[in-house]
Amino acid sequence: MNPHLLTILIFLPLVAATVMFVVPAGKRNAYKYIALATGVLQLVLSGGMYYLFHPKGAGISQERLYQFVDHIPWIRLDMGNLGRLEIDYFIGVDGLSMPLLFLSALVMVIAIGASWNVQKSAKGYFVLLMILDMAVMGVFSALDFFLFYIFYELMLLPLYFLIGIWGGARREYAAIKFFLYTLFGSVFMLLIIVGLYFSVTNPETGAHTFNMLHMMDPANYVPGSFFSALANQELFGIPARLLGFIVLFVAFAIKVPIVPLHTWLPDAHVEAPTPISIILAGILLKVGGYGILRICFSIFPDAAMQSAWWLGLIGVVSIIYGALVALAQRDLKRMIAYSSVSHMGFVLLGVASFTTEGTAGALFQMISHGFLSAALFFLVGMLYDRVHDRGIYHFRGLATLMPRYTVFVAIAFFASLGLPGFSAFIGEVFVIIGAFNAESVNGLLPRWMAIAGSVGILLSAAYFLWTLQRMFFGQPRLKGGTAWSEALTDASPRETVIMVPMLVLALALGIYPALALDKINASVLALVELIVYN
Repeated sequence: MNPHLLTILIFLPLVAATVMFVVPAGKRNAYKYIALATGVLQLVLSGGMYYLFHPKGAGISQERLYQFVDHIPWIRLDMGNLGRLEIDYFIGVDGLSMPLLFLSALVMVIAIGASWNVQKSAKGYFVLLMILDMAVMGVFSALDFFLFYIFYELMLLPLYFLIGIWGGARREYAAIKFFLYTLFGSVFMLLIIVGLYFSVTNPETGAHTFNMLHMMDPANYVPGSFFSALANQELFGIPARLLGFIVLFVAFAIKVPIVPLHTWLPDAHVEAPTPISIILAGILLKVGGYGILRICFSIFPDAAMQSAWWLGLIGVVSIIYGALVALAQRDLKRMIAYSSVSHMGFVLLGVASFTTEGTAGALFQMISHGFLSAALFFLVGMLYDRVHDRGIYHFRGLATLMPRYTVFVAIAFFASLGLPGFSAFIGEVFVIIGAFNAESVNGLLPRWMAIAGSVGILLSAAYFLWTLQRMFFGQPRLKGGTAWSEALTDASPRETVIMVPMLVLALALGIYPALALDKINASVLALVELIVYN
């Protein structure tokens, strides 16, 4: 395997952005074609890496078990009495990150396809999209905490401008709210990163390090340091390691998002342009779940086990609350936004079980929700592009006017509600099994949490089917009358080409889940072993 494939995958969008800067502003169409070529090349490259990825590449806490690794000394600085500063360009993938890299490449291609008709400041739009693409790929690949934080923060800036400039009527409010929520978590995360840096040393050089893998080994902590498990350090009466876990968890939970840290999401989705809603739901929410697994649980496994009951409870509350609020929505885009809160609650419930099946189900749910949510927001965007309205009660009988579009919506709704044969069913069932078994396996979660989580599946069926009945069946009755009837043309060939692969993938993973499970299984086993037996 070429170890530089991952570096190429990460920085390819940066090359594209540089080319866009050189292209004259008069050639407006060139930007979208450059972006599309970059997205397709990334998708092919990530697909090839996914194919080459060896299923036994467990990764987690051992560098030798990662694949496509680049580990290069980056910053070295003698700090006198504080020792020597070590920051590495350290990237690699295992079963937790490889599927998410492929998912990110797929969602980016969908977002670029949805951006095809962008006219306002096209150059700036596609340059920001490429920078965001690079940051996302970097987050899922970085194994040095300093490098991870750079990519993590780099995602924030392009999203702020993409929402604030190209969004809807209340775009400034949504962009600022999103920025402040995310920055709140990031600032305190930086404090924990610094604390971990001064608590951990590289066993080979003795220098302090940002290496995440070294942070996962209790033997690498300086005796008496702030985050040493044996030091019993406290701050504000809270054990230091538990406090570190809570701060990191909150930072990533804002991205997931979980209740009550979710309030930025509906506003950001409603005001963001369709391509950015696709990226928010398809990728950004997965960054939160990935961070909880890769960083919170792996570095603070003792605190994670101690907090399992509360994590499970938060997951259940997110599932039920998100579904109930989605059921009450009158705006189609807002309904799908709240459905994401509910579906990502399954991720938290699954990982809180600390069972193999629950953790595998949570990761599978992230993958499934990634492309299904992208499909749903793309479908909403198709409707909005035609009549500039998303009111559920403003449409009726769309099946008569837009039969192909109706088929796409019906399949996406049934796939998202967890119908057997589709990918969401596999993820949710594995989560429920893991949560149900947790009481007998490790005694961390009571079985009523699994039962409560299954109620969320029933509620999701209710709001999806009710929306389908209200908008698509019966005699056509539209708020805009004849003008809307003429504008509501069926899915175009471009829109069909974008939709079909996502729906086929949902069906393929539902029928043959081994396409993903075979790649993630070894890493899930290693992660559960690290947490439970550390």
